[in-house]
Amino acid sequence: MAIATREHLLVRIEPPAARITLNRPEKRNALSLDLMEELISTLEEVGAALEVRAIVIEGAGPAFSAGHDLGEMLGRDAEFYDRLFDVCTVLMETIHRVPQPVIAKVHGIATAAGCQLVASCDLAVAAEATRFATPGVKIGLFCSTPMVPLSRAVGRKRALELLLTGEPIDAATARDWGLINRVVAADQLEDAVSALVEKIAASSTLTVRIGKEAFYRQVELDEHGAYELTRRVMAENAQAGDAQEGIGAFLEKRPPTWAGS
Repeated sequence: MAIATREHLLVRIEPPAARITLNRPEKRNALSLDLMEELISTLEEVGAALEVRAIVIEGAGPAFSAGHDLGEMLGRDAEFYDRLFDVCTVLMETIHRVPQPVIAKVHGIATAAGCQLVASCDLAVAAEATRFATPGVKIGLFCSTPMVPLSRAVGRKRALELLLTGEPIDAATARDWGLINRVVAADQLEDAVSALVEKIAASSTLTVRIGKEAFYRQVELDEHGAYELTRRVMAENAQAGDAQEGIGAFLEKRPPTWAGS
């Protein structure tokens, strides 16, 4: 196990997973500009590691993340705000660009940009007591960037309810709405996330990378455009060594041996 301590993150490489812990517990893991820049570079670094099959993002202390660091947002100039939200956007897009599935391991609260982070992750598992909210409307700063992944995860009416009222929803509601995948007891959270990691790691790295990339490319296309894209992806995928190995192993009733190519 390799452990790296950064200013605002703890990074553990525990193959098949990389564990990234937001480490500002005294600030409820608020997403400061520096933290987000660290998180981008860390995702790019672990995303390039061949032994990493999945990436888990979690939070130290009592919360996953309370969103942007409001303390650094008061009385700043336009250049700072532009940079802050540019970096936030790059962070969320980086989660989609890395080849490994990114799993949010959520507890406590995930609010505003913290809720955005959960919605941007490929998968999310939450402890039962977790609460989710986009409360920016209550302080005069509408959660416009969190709205992007949130509306795509839960749909228009539910997203607008969260955005316009600022009221929190519980983990069971978040699961029913499609914001997260699973809700478990707090003492089962680690086991549930580890089980997801193991299931992902059982498949070909090449196949997972192809599938994740294609998913985000097709999801906003119309039906015809999505089929045009995915039929080409499947035709190319079918020629790969891992696809041929997987098909052969299935027909021969044996476990496949993945080469990652």
